[in-house]
Amino acid sequence: MSRTVTTLVETPAGFRSREVARLFWQMEEQRRILLDALAGLTGDELHWQPAPGANTIAMLLAHIAYAEAHLVQVGILGETTGHAQDVTGISEEDEGMPLAPDAPPSPALAGRPLAFFTDALAKARAHTRRALEPLADGDLARTVTRPPRPDGTVRVFDAAWVVCHLIEHEAGHRGQIQLMRHLWRVRDALGRR
Repeated sequence: MSRTVTTLVETPAGFRSREVARLFWQMEEQRRILLDALAGLTGDELHWQPAPGANTIAMLLAHIAYAEAHLVQVGILGETTGHAQDVTGISEEDEGMPLAPDAPPSPALAGRPLAFFTDALAKARAHTRRALEPLADGDLARTVTRPPRPDGTVRVFDAAWVVCHLIEHEAGHRGQIQLMRHLWRVRDALGRR
């Protein structure tokens, strides 16, 4: 028996711009895949560090939430400094990234359940939606110039890049999480516990 599988990009309601709405849908699709990839995750697996200096899944989830809120604050809303902790409940120090070589996982995240991280992700995404809904197509070309970095580099980017980067950023870290889940399953064969 044959069947038809239809996969379409949707245009969520509530956005001023169809283009922004479709970019937001892509963000939501990445989030759906990420959350599906977490199905059955145990607390031990969430906090497992495959080697000193390596990230845990908990750290990666905290980083995704924190980075999304921060990038929206400075890149979409044009705020001088981000305050992602106000949105996610996670500070930059809490996420613990990047870890120093041979460092243990972030102690601020130790023992936190998966629900803590999915809640932080949901808060970051709700914040993103509120920031994106009023944007017109032309707002995507609005540029932000960040203050010079310690090395003197000045970053200039537009709002469209921020949204595209958020999609890419989450997809990349989701790949890491999926790899870590695989490594967790084969850890005995690797000689690591």
